[in-house]
Amino acid sequence: MSSHHPDWFTYALDQPYESREIDLDGARITYRAWGKSGASPVVLVHGGAAHAGWWDSTAPYLAAEHRVMAIDLSGHGDSDRRETYSLATWAAEVIAVSAAESDQAPVIFGHSMGGFVALTAGRDFGPSLRGVAAIDSPVRELSAEAKAWIAEGGHGDIPGNKVYPDRQTILGRFRTLPEDTSTLSYVKDHIAEGSIKQVDAGWTWKFDPHIFLRSRMEPEELAAIDCAVALIRGERGMATSDITDLVAERLGGDVPVTLIPDAGHHIMLEQPIALIAVLQTLLGQWRHDD
Repeated sequence: MSSHHPDWFTYALDQPYESREIDLDGARITYRAWGKSGASPVVLVHGGAAHAGWWDSTAPYLAAEHRVMAIDLSGHGDSDRRETYSLATWAAEVIAVSAAESDQAPVIFGHSMGGFVALTAGRDFGPSLRGVAAIDSPVRELSAEAKAWIAEGGHGDIPGNKVYPDRQTILGRFRTLPEDTSTLSYVKDHIAEGSIKQVDAGWTWKFDPHIFLRSRMEPEELAAIDCAVALIRGERGMATSDITDLVAERLGGDVPVTLIPDAGHHIMLEQPIALIAVLQTLLGQWRHDD
C-alpha cells in the first residue's frame, strides 16, 4: 500500500475477509464476510451499478462484535444476473445472506438504491430485523447512474455495457455520479478496480444495465416498518431534507435523520470516517434496544 494512503484506510484493506456465496432462486449470490462467524449479523448493501467492494474500507470497523457481510446483489459485482430484478428480490437476497451466516436478527445498512433495498427488507421482514438504515437514498428520484444511462439512450432496447480496449482505459473512465469535490481518490481507485471485468474484446463494467429498470422507489412503496429505522444523508447528497422528511413521515414520523457535513451522495468516498462513526453508533444503540 503506497504511502499516500492514510493509516485507517491501509488498516481496513489489510483486514482479511471470506469470499462466500449462496444460491437463491437459481442465481449465485456472492458476498464478503468479516468478523466472528455466528456473531450478530450486519449486511451492507451497495447502490445501483456498484458492488460489495464499496464497503471494503467500512466493514472492518463494524466487525469487532458483529459478523459483517457486504453483498453483491444479483446483476452486480460477481453475482449472477437475473431475467428481471425488483427491490423485493434484492431484499430477499440480503435476508438469505444474513441467514447463511447467523440465526440472529440482522442490521441492514444500504447506500442509495441499497437503501431502498434495506427499507424494502424492513417492510417485508421487519419483525425479524434489528434495524435498517438508508444512506442518502433519494426516494422518488432516479439515481444519477440511471439518469446518465437513460440520457445515453438506455431505454427500449437495452444496450450492453461499453467495452474498452484495455484495463487502464476503463479505469480512467470510472466516475461517481454525481461527482463531488470531497471524493477521496484512493477510495475511488480501490472501488474502480472491483467494478470491471475482462471479456473477449477487452474490458467492461460488471453490472447488468437492466438493473436500472428497478432501481427507484416511490413513496407509496414505503409502509410502516416494524423495526428500528434511521436515515443518513450527505450535506450535498441526493437525499435532500424534503426527501428525508417525506420518508420519515411515511414511516411514522419518529425516524432519526443524521446529516454528514461536507459530503455528497457517495458518503463512503467523501466522509468515510464520519460514516463509520454513525454506523458504529447505530449498531451500539440497536444492540441495547431490546
